Amino acid sequence: MPNSILLRPAPRARLVVLGLAVALTVSGCAQLKGRQGYVVDPLLTEAITPGVDNRESVEKTLGRPTFVGQFSNNEYYYVSRETRQLAFAKPRPVDQQVLRVRFDPAGNVAAVDRTGLELVSRLSPEGDKTPTLGRQRSFFEDIFGNIGAVGAPGAGAPGQ
Repeated sequence: MPNSILLRPAPRARLVVLGLAVALTVSGCAQLKGRQGYVVDPLLTEAITPGVDNRESVEKTLGRPTFVGQFSNNEYYYVSRETRQLAFAKPRPVDQQVLRVRFDPAGNVAAVDRTGLELVSRLSPEGDKTPTLGRQRSFFEDIFGNIGAVGAPGAGAPGQ
């Protein structure tokens, strides 16, 4: 009888072990939230109006853009993205807002465009190989394919 009492854990110790097990289980299934880019303030973004604002007033109201247009500096982009991720899975976009402010050559706001999550594309690579155009060559063609081609007429030999 005395041995069975020593082997049985105390009720308090059982609760501690159970609590730790539940905490570890729940923490592994935690959902992580992420925010990237510009922090959108709807009041400020709605205040930008074509024909009234210019480049300087937009920068004072919204701050520096996330990036400027690639081919000309007449477009400002303010990008904001919110993601969610379950434990160790890949993050997936939940919300995205892109505010594009276009300027005319004089530097005045010409247009303000807003887009959201509808333009996000999902790319899924095709396994571990990239499909390419061209002919399919066998192992031996890869190894022995250039024999006789070096110095042959029409193969880029010197003296042609």
